[in-house]
Amino acid sequence: MSYQLQALQMKTILTINSGSSSIKACLFAADGARRNFRYEHLRDPQSGFDQLMRDLSGHKPDIVGHRFVHGGEIVDTARLVDEAERTRLENIVSLAPLHLPGNLMGVDLCRQRFDVPQIACFDTAFHATLPDLSRRLPIPQELGLRRFGFHGLNYAHVATRLRYSLEETAHGKVVVAHLGSGSSLCLLDNLQSVDTTMGYTPAGGITMGTRSGDLDPGVMLELAKRYDASELSDLVFHKMGLLALSNGESSEMDELQASNSVQAKFAVDYFCNQVRAAIGSLAAKAGGIDALVFTAGIGEHSAHIRETICAPLGFLGLALDSEANSKASARIERKGSKPILIIPADEEGMIHRLCLKFKSGPA
Repeated sequence: MSYQLQALQMKTILTINSGSSSIKACLFAADGARRNFRYEHLRDPQSGFDQLMRDLSGHKPDIVGHRFVHGGEIVDTARLVDEAERTRLENIVSLAPLHLPGNLMGVDLCRQRFDVPQIACFDTAFHATLPDLSRRLPIPQELGLRRFGFHGLNYAHVATRLRYSLEETAHGKVVVAHLGSGSSLCLLDNLQSVDTTMGYTPAGGITMGTRSGDLDPGVMLELAKRYDASELSDLVFHKMGLLALSNGESSEMDELQASNSVQAKFAVDYFCNQVRAAIGSLAAKAGGIDALVFTAGIGEHSAHIRETICAPLGFLGLALDSEANSKASARIERKGSKPILIIPADEEGMIHRLCLKFKSGPA
């Protein structure tokens, strides 16, 4: 199947963002009107897609854009998902086993319902600017493993917004904290990614809902003695992180914050400590930072998490305004502080923009 994707500004575009525990979709009409769909805390991605198809109420897009967590070695921001591209993506599922199966399911389900182009938009592409000091892993280079970085569609969106929010300061050194079920931080310099916390897979970096983040390699060697490969993979992607730190109480930050248990409080404090440490590490690498941004579900919606993270960061010139923080204002820094911003995540909007830029498919 081949398509000529010309004049997409006049087309209806459906964007699908299937995360590790949610599906977010938007239907962008030709006139720019936007309908948002959200399906949270999913145990079964299939049910979320089925509900989306019902909620579309017969509206059919001219093109569907999908968020893909991992693009592998390519640096393209977007690609037409023809048979060859779908096969390539199937072959890299092991790089993001928590996400890519759901991403591919979205393509397949949409193909069954819509005879239109399917465009894959890649989270990893934004980090193509990583320098070798950030890209390389301290292992033999012939093994072919490196840091990729993730959440790139939202980091690209944040970078676009920063141009309007901070003007010249936006081109300085800015740490963006993408905090959600999956969490990472990115250091921007001149609006480009120069360092990030996630590594070869989305399991690395800071602690997340069910993922540990970075671990002592010796811990993984010991676990490999106790579990077979399938069991270890399940442990790494589904049973670590906040879920483990709370002794199995929950992987959801809102539930942990609402709990009165000692283990829930410990998990929250541990998460905040990890984020704070990552901010400090990125600031040290950069020789100081000019601004801090919070984004994604936890970053946007939890004043307590933002306050706990920022409380000891005065040495970096960062201090919150309590009232602005409690109201989740766009700017939440105290007078005299470097800028601290809340920028709502909008991966769907970035997917829409990438689809608009995607001028043509295979001849």
